[in-house]
Amino acid sequence: MYNNYQNHLSGILNEIKEAGLYKSERIIVSPQGAEIELNTGQKVLNFCANNYLGLSNNSSLKESAKSALDNYGYGMSSVRFICGTSDLHKELEAKIAGFFGTDDTILYAACFDANGGVFEPLLTEEDAIISDALNHASIIDGVRLCKAQRYRYENADMADLEKQLIASQAQRYRLIVTDGVFSMDGNVAPLDKIISLAAEYDAMVMVDESHSAGVVGETGRGVTELFNIRGEAEIITGTLGKAFGGAIGGFTTGKKEIIEILRQRSRPYLFSNSIPPMVAAAGIRMIDMMTETNELQDKLHRNSEYFITSMTRLGFDIKPTKSAICAVMLYDAKLSQEFAAKLLEEGIYVIGFYFPVVPKGQARIRVQLSAAHETEHLDKALKAFEKIGKDLGVL
Repeated sequence: MYNNYQNHLSGILNEIKEAGLYKSERIIVSPQGAEIELNTGQKVLNFCANNYLGLSNNSSLKESAKSALDNYGYGMSSVRFICGTSDLHKELEAKIAGFFGTDDTILYAACFDANGGVFEPLLTEEDAIISDALNHASIIDGVRLCKAQRYRYENADMADLEKQLIASQAQRYRLIVTDGVFSMDGNVAPLDKIISLAAEYDAMVMVDESHSAGVVGETGRGVTELFNIRGEAEIITGTLGKAFGGAIGGFTTGKKEIIEILRQRSRPYLFSNSIPPMVAAAGIRMIDMMTETNELQDKLHRNSEYFITSMTRLGFDIKPTKSAICAVMLYDAKLSQEFAAKLLEEGIYVIGFYFPVVPKGQARIRVQLSAAHETEHLDKALKAFEKIGKDLGVL
């Protein structure tokens, strides 16, 4: 049978290539940072990493990881409830809870697993999940695994959220779910208004802080800090793979009883290996660093404001954003690919995003700022964007 199926798949792949939408992976041969080297020998400035605080190659985190590697070994070879729990895991969970102002934390291999494993143990067909239309794919998949009734509201639209809350009053328990920062647009969820509506209509709130933790809020503690509502959301999910060091690992942090139930019944937790001790150790050091100083968050905020303001002045169509994500709207998928390719020739590494990653007709280049970027890096990128923008008729 595979011969026929092989021809079927080859046809689909050829269609993708002919449309100019085939995704090719560029190979990096250096540590992650503001400047990286590709296997072609080209050195480029990276503006598409989730390395918001520039910690992916941080010497202090590497030393913590090396020490844990020597003292705890390479991996745990087990899930948590059998023999996969070390003191480092428990310490990191406590640190994360303290950072976000929550009761307790549970670690996962990735935030995709955290979001995939949070709904099914907590809610049944008697309950309701009310989800933002632009929530991350991991939230969408997690909701699909749960039998709760599903409601969806338009992105950050509080009138529509209220409408869905009214419609869901027949259900037993209601959970509003939103990204903190929406990864493709860069806008921040109005979590203060969401919390208020939740109180009015007797609902709970879950927020995914993956693109907002370390990024927004005065000290980088995410949208709950930004809106001065720390501890008010029942559930927060997040990742160690972005601002928090850029390795791997996810978490759910929140109310004590919720975390306890997840330890008992969350399938990705029960059936996946523990994160390596060296990742946990680096995560502990990362939380300590963010508690000791606000230097990196302050620099990230300055870089983001400078770049986004400058791009707007150049005349680019920029999605409204209060994060480190700058969505440069091009709308045409092939144009986004051509624009990104020409930027690479200028030494600027970015990626064009198009359907199905974003809706049809909403193609863009997503620029992600980092505390690792210096002003000269930003100016080089701005100059390249201006040049290519004029060459391709965007400006």
